[in-house]
Formats: sequence, C-alpha cells, structure tokens
Amino acid sequence: MMKTGVAALGAAEFFRRGRARLGFDVPPALIDPNIIPASGDSGTDRMLEIVAREQPVRPAAVLIPVVDHSEPTVLLTQRSPHLSNHAGQISFPGGKIDATDASPLDAALREAEEEVGLKRSFVDPIGYLDVYGTAFGFRILPTLARVKPGFQLTINHDEVDDAFEVPLSFLMNPANHQIHAKEFRGIARSYYAMPFAERYIWGATAGILRLLYERIYLP
Repeated sequence: MMKTGVAALGAAEFFRRGRARLGFDVPPALIDPNIIPASGDSGTDRMLEIVAREQPVRPAAVLIPVVDHSEPTVLLTQRSPHLSNHAGQISFPGGKIDATDASPLDAALREAEEEVGLKRSFVDPIGYLDVYGTAFGFRILPTLARVKPGFQLTINHDEVDDAFEVPLSFLMNPANHQIHAKEFRGIARSYYAMPFAERYIWGATAGILRLLYERIYLP
C-alpha cells in the first residue's frame, strides 16, 4: 500500500519550518513507562503497551543529519552485522543515552562523532521530533539537524559498516512511503519502508522519517 502525492519544499523553507515547529523540550515519554508513544497505528500502539509492561524503558537518541547541499541529503548508516540490536539495518547515527550525556541532543552528537566521525562543528541542531517506540523497548528521541557540507567521515567499523546519503526529496516524498504489515503476538501492526536503490530503509528509521515528513511538510 502506498501513500501518494509529492512533497515539494525548498531547503531554506525546510529548515525554516523545522526551527519554527521543533524545540528542545524533552518529551516525558522518553523515560516514563506509563506514557506510550503514539504511532498512529492501533496494532503498533498495542504492541508498545505490551513491551512497556514487560521491559524497562531504554532511552535512546539519534541524529537526523540533513546535509545542506543545493539538493539536501540525509546521512544514514548501515549498522555492522555483528551488533546485538538491529544488526545490518539502515539507521541514523545514534544510540542509547548514557548517564554522562547532558541531554538527548548531547547523546546524539556524541554517537554521531563516535560512529562516523561527524564533527560537532559541522552540526547545527534544529530540534527534537516526537519520541518513537520500538518492540525492543527503546524510546528513541530524534534530533533534526542541519549539517554543513565539507565534513570528512571516519567510520567506526565496530558499529557501522558504511555511511551514505539519500536525497531528502526522495525520503520526504510520500509516494515512496510504503506501508507493510507484520504480526506481534497475533496483533497486526504496520510499519514503513522506503527502499532506495540497493538500500532497504525500514522499521524505526523509516518510521522516524515519516514523523519528520508529518511534522515539517503537513499543515
């Protein structure tokens, strides 16, 4: 099943809307197990309720690095195949929030530098999206950021196999937002997928990109 229609938005307007619509207030759902992040899908919401009862909340933070080229791109990573969680999947730079992190933003910036060598001096944070919950008990807080071109990456192959860029226009076009379904303990739940060339973007990464589309592109 596909969402149709094309989202057309210039880079300057994209970043302007981001600054106007997002902020740095940390949502309580990041750490409160009694607050279930809303997904918009009743099956997924039910799954998140079950997970919240059975597993401790695992706060995490990711960076959505939008590179300010003339045609903006999103920097993504391919996770290493030996990792215990989400091995081999397409992801944003990021990970669990440590006790030493001053904020979820600080965690996202730290992880981006550790995983791919993205220096903080190239990153202009814009604001948080909503919390995204996963079946593994993670509560992910994404930070949208404008990234200045000209950075040099250094891949940490213990965590990341590769880093690559995908046009923002492709990821923000709802015609590319496929909806798939799977079962969780007999409960049907849906998830997004955004295949791009040989890359299969799905699950939490695609879901967060959809959140970004809804916050920035919809009225």
